[in-house]
Parts: sequence; structure tokens; C-alpha cells
Amino acid sequence: GWLGCSQCGNCIEVCPTGTLLDAVYRHETRPWELDQTISTDVYSSDGMQLSIGSRGGFVHRIVARDRYVDGLNGEFLDVKARFAHEFINHTDRLKTPLIRYKKGGKLIPATWDEAIHFVAGKFNESGNNIGVVASARLTNESIFTLKRFATEAANSNNYAVSDAYDLTPFFDNLSVPLATHKEIRHAKTILLIGGEPEEEQTFTAKQMRQAVRNGGAKLIIVHHTPIRLTQQATQFIHVNPDSLGAFALAFADKADASILKKMGAAQTEIDDLLKTIGESEGDFIIMFGRDLSAEAQAVLSNSAGNFTSENRRVLLHPLPLYNNSVGANDIMAGKKTLQDVLNSSRALLIGGSLQEEDTELLANKDFVVVQEMFETATTEFADVVLPAASFAEVDGTFTNNTGFVQRVRQAIEPVHQAKADWIITSMIAREMGIDFGYNFSASAAFKAVADAVPAYAGLRYPALKDESKPAQAKYTLAEKKDLSNEMDILRQRFEALPDELEKYTVTPRVGHKLHRITVMTGKTAQFHLLANGNPKPENLLVSPLTQFNLDGTPRVEQLAAAVGVGDRLDDKESVQEKVILK
Repeated sequence: GWLGCSQCGNCIEVCPTGTLLDAVYRHETRPWELDQTISTDVYSSDGMQLSIGSRGGFVHRIVARDRYVDGLNGEFLDVKARFAHEFINHTDRLKTPLIRYKKGGKLIPATWDEAIHFVAGKFNESGNNIGVVASARLTNESIFTLKRFATEAANSNNYAVSDAYDLTPFFDNLSVPLATHKEIRHAKTILLIGGEPEEEQTFTAKQMRQAVRNGGAKLIIVHHTPIRLTQQATQFIHVNPDSLGAFALAFADKADASILKKMGAAQTEIDDLLKTIGESEGDFIIMFGRDLSAEAQAVLSNSAGNFTSENRRVLLHPLPLYNNSVGANDIMAGKKTLQDVLNSSRALLIGGSLQEEDTELLANKDFVVVQEMFETATTEFADVVLPAASFAEVDGTFTNNTGFVQRVRQAIEPVHQAKADWIITSMIAREMGIDFGYNFSASAAFKAVADAVPAYAGLRYPALKDESKPAQAKYTLAEKKDLSNEMDILRQRFEALPDELEKYTVTPRVGHKLHRITVMTGKTAQFHLLANGNPKPENLLVSPLTQFNLDGTPRVEQLAAAVGVGDRLDDKESVQEKVILK
């Protein structure tokens, strides 16, 4: 936007006088009237700790956990973690279970008993032709319970994660430990391959910037786009589109001159990179984004150990998108892809929603059950919709991109008739004659997770109590492997690309991903201005973020100027339609 600001709101957090205020929260209640609950961010895979301020069953604001406590993120939160929480108590939340008794009919409100009985009956009729899909936004307890439903109630391994970047090749070939955010902050050399942490893993990006500015770290970026972090990089290797897999070959010393030429990189650039790494001492951290293929992940993860020396420790840091992408991978990895499950199942149980492009595969299913907070593109195909609780209404855990297993704590009672996802799934299973033995206890559900997932062995809720001493999952390190097959695939895929590829030269604007409207962020009115580029007002000296009345309606005259519609009051309808999704 015109401010060149991500709108993280940390100026509010550190303002010593209280002059700067949270426009989403101001005038609602006094800070000392709020109950504070420590929990974990539901958006980013960084796992930022936060304090949920609630009163009377309503979440009024979210702030950083405590700037004076040596926790994960100190006083830092990004714009989504701090401001995009109005979805929790939004009027669009599902209020009751809904049943569509005939295809093409309407969803009809029902009681929980009616809905669970109806679902269990239909699933019993489906036999073992049931697929289970879990969102990477759910807690570990909910994802694991969905997996148990597939294996125990549906008697199949027909399960997948709906929206998680597959990290299986990375963890299967992990040759060095994962880097913590504190280690990133104090690293001496950082290599970023793809990704855009300033938009998707904002706390990681902050730690990288501080490592460079305050610690003098050398930052090397290999990317097809000149992202904003390149402005602080010691070296930027600007490769052609779709060439990051080829860089994995170069990193493993398996790229010849023809590959480098097609990749758009000079041999001198690779030599300079290797020289910088070879001369570095202290921690050397390798990060990679979601734009790396499975084969490239495997090669990079297994090759990282080659750079370890007496004076240099090598660490890895993946950059998955969702808050529990790592936990979802730990629990559900290695079986089937989402497409496999959707194509092979006649009946489906879905925790959360699918990406919109995947929903068309639901059209020909016999029976679809969706656990969700809102009506979405996925629920349009559902025969039954069961109201799920938000992260502020449940106890559980997420696993962040450093492998820390972090507590999610209930701040308010579930809204309307919502229930935790793991409870909903357990109720369906019990109606089908399968008892998971949790006795409606989140700690019992987590114990089952820890007993089944080797990396979480021995973990219990009490061990996760103190975030200043986080519990990190214990991932097994792999020996050096022969990855010639993966390298051949990378080489063949790269050779199939056109010889002439044009490099991206435009630096993306601030917030082009961070401010994107989703089911959850879209419930906070100000996000629609941010998603519109936070345009500069023609007649205001303040940010458009303040242009909303206390009831959430836009101040139309100013808003019209902000979005370029004009100052005419008769533009009121078009302004609201353009900025606030109906």
C-alpha cells in the first residue's frame, strides 16, 4: 500500500503512552476487564504466542503474549495474528448442525443427536469406502482423531490433508536439526531458497532482518522473484521461473554448465555462494519455501549435512504456509494425496474446507460431511454440516515450523452449538460403535497423539506449559542417501522447460499475500481495504484502517476516496460492494 507498511500493529504494542490504538478493539472495553488466555496463532506456521483478551464469551482483542517474557516472539505479532480475529464471534458462524436430506435440497437446521445419528447411519451404509480429509489449520488432536476415524471406524488408510504442503520428502531425508527462531536471529549465514517469509512467515522474516542488521549475518537469496528481502541480501541469485529445482542440483554439486545457463545463473554466482558458505563460521541456516518440488526438498534436506564443519553448524528451516502444516505432516504423512482420497471415495468426512479448486470433485459423491465454522464453497456440496469451534474455543496443540509443539488454550465457551473438531469426530465414531477412549478430554487426545507419533514420544500437556522452555519434536536424522532417482527427475523436468525463460523483475507489493482475503480474515472489515492495496486517501491524513464506525460500517465519504470510487454520496452502494464482501 501507499504506506509501504504491513500494518502489523507492533507500534501499538510498544507505544509507551497509549496514544496508538487498535481500531478493531478501541472503545469496546477496558483492558483490565478482559480475561487473558495464552494461546498460539491460528494463521502462520511460525507459531507466534499471543494473549486472547475476552469478556463475557466475546474475544475483544489479541496482543502479543508478554513483551517481558522470554517467549517465542516477544512483543511481535503480524497483522493477521493481531487484528484478524473477528471471525471468532462473527454473526456468520454456523449456529446448529445442518442436514441436506436430498441432493439439491436445502440445508435444514437439526439437533446434534439428529445429525450424528444421520451421519453414522450413512457412513455405516458406505462400508470402508469412506475418505477422510483434515485441514492443516486444525489442532494435532483433531487431525489425529480424523486419522483414527479413517483407520478404525472406516477401516481404511484413505486419509489426507486438504491444504498442507507435503513435507514428507523433507523429513524423510532430514540430515541436520531444525533451526529455532532464536537460532535464526543469531545465525551468521542464512540461505533462502524460494519462499516469501515477509508475506507468509512474518516472524521468521523479522528474525532474518535482525540477524542481518544487528548481527551482521550474510543473507543469500536464490529466487525467481526479487522479493523485498533481497534489499538486505549479501547476494541475490536471480534464477529463471521454475528453476529452483535446478538450484537443488547445483547445491548438491550435480549441475553442469548447461543447467546453470538455462537456470539463468552464472557459474561465478554459484562459486561465490559456495565460497561464502565455506568461509562462514557459526550457524548456517538453510530455508526453503513451498515452491520447491518434493524431489528438490529431498535433495536439499539430505545435502545440507555436507556443509557441516568443525566451526560451522548447519540447520534447516522449512517454510510451510499453515499454522499446523508440520503437525499435519507428522500425523498424516506418507499415505495418500488429497486427489487420491477424493477420487477413490464415495463418502467423505472433511475437517475444515478444501481449496476452492478442489471442491468440484465433491459434486458426484454419495455423501459428504463437513466440520466447519462457516458456510463455504466446500459446504455447498455437503449433505451434513457440523459447526466446529474456533481455536479460541478449544484446548489442543499446534506444531510450528521449528518443530515446537505448542499449546492452544480455550479462552471462551464454544459459540452457539459449536464443538471442537476432535469431539465431533469422536461422537460420530462412538455412534458407529468405536470409542477412542478420550472421555472428552483434550489431554487424553494429545496423549494418544504422543503415543502414536514417534517425534512426540513422552510429551504431555504439563511439559508444554512453559513457552519460554518450548518442547521440540524429536525428528530422526537420516544418513546420507543415494538420491540419484530424485536428481534424474529434477534434471528431466528442468530440461523439458523452454530454453528462453523471462525473469520476473517486479518486486511484489507489501501485503500481496499477507493481506489476502480468506474465510477468516474476511470477517475483519479493515482487511478488505488492505486486500485492495490500502490505497492512499485523496483527502485524508490518516490510514484507511481508521475509516470504520464503531458498528463496523464504513465511513463512506472517506472510504470512497480511499478506493478511488469518488466522493459522491450516491456512490455509497458501490463503495460498500467493492470493499466489504456481502
